[in-house]
Amino acid sequence: MDLAEWRAECQALGVPVYRAGQIWHGLQDRMIGSWDELTILPAALRRALAEKFDVAALTVAEVREAADGVRKLLLACRDGELIESVLIPAKDRWTLCVSSQAGCAFGCAFCASGKAGLARNLVAGEIVGQVVLAAKWLRENGSADVAAGLLRPQNIVVMGMGEPFANYDEVLKALHILNAPDGLNIGARHITISTCGVVQGIRRLAEEGVQFELSVSLHAPSDALRTRLMPVNQRWPLVRLLEACRDYTEATNRIITFEYTLVRGVNDQPEHAQRLIELLRGWKCRVNLIPLSPVAEFAGEAPDERTCEAFCDALESARISTTLRRSRGGQTNAACGQLRLRRRGKVISQ
Repeated sequence: MDLAEWRAECQALGVPVYRAGQIWHGLQDRMIGSWDELTILPAALRRALAEKFDVAALTVAEVREAADGVRKLLLACRDGELIESVLIPAKDRWTLCVSSQAGCAFGCAFCASGKAGLARNLVAGEIVGQVVLAAKWLRENGSADVAAGLLRPQNIVVMGMGEPFANYDEVLKALHILNAPDGLNIGARHITISTCGVVQGIRRLAEEGVQFELSVSLHAPSDALRTRLMPVNQRWPLVRLLEACRDYTEATNRIITFEYTLVRGVNDQPEHAQRLIELLRGWKCRVNLIPLSPVAEFAGEAPDERTCEAFCDALESARISTTLRRSRGGQTNAACGQLRLRRRGKVISQ
């Protein structure tokens, strides 16, 4: 719930509206684990809130740490679904990759999240809850980070399980809560929404007047190849997707980042780079090249380093801003495309 909703709730409960600010501060800043901790509120109000609202939508079921410092948090929902978030460290910040759905319905070939299909959408509280639990985990376990003042993730990327634009309203509500200056206050330009290419979501976001970053999974420079890798291309082929992206850039004056996973012998050859250049030439955009992270159900492999660098060099020579990313968290299946749907008592896939 956002602050306006808490104010309305206080009115409904017959208590002064200023209590909404105290509730908001307890949830967003103190990150209370139960209403009993919020002793600034009268006991009767705490009891009334406890009867009506759960403070924590999620609990931490497991934390795995990779050698490169990436932590994967397995989080339990109240209905038994298990979702995953990933904390990624850098020198002066933490980035949290959050999930927007339990599972995914879009079935991209090299993404583990959709292998068991879609269980359900997450509600805003479950999306915000991932950030709150990550921040609490850092405060309790990252002594050096606490000493440096890194008490919460500084960057949020909605790139975990699920397609954000298939759960548009709850995702946007959650991001507004995370961005609120009197809450966690994560800057809009430090929040990125990643879509597999849901055109209607791109067009809706263009009308929001927000400064969230937009990332679009491209992964192929032709319809035939993209449809093979990403079934969503059958509904929104490249011409429609890129038209929506250009309209978005024109409407918002914001740069789109195109994600491109490199798969050996599939989309990593010079002719693929040239076709991608033809699609994006003269466009103010970025390209993130990501060597494939292994997924059991997909037989593809990552290209060798020389092939990746040659692809990157070709794009840069065409004056397309390009970054060759090194995948992180693979030892704990926390890298791009490796997050999976699990349920309590049953692991859908390791």
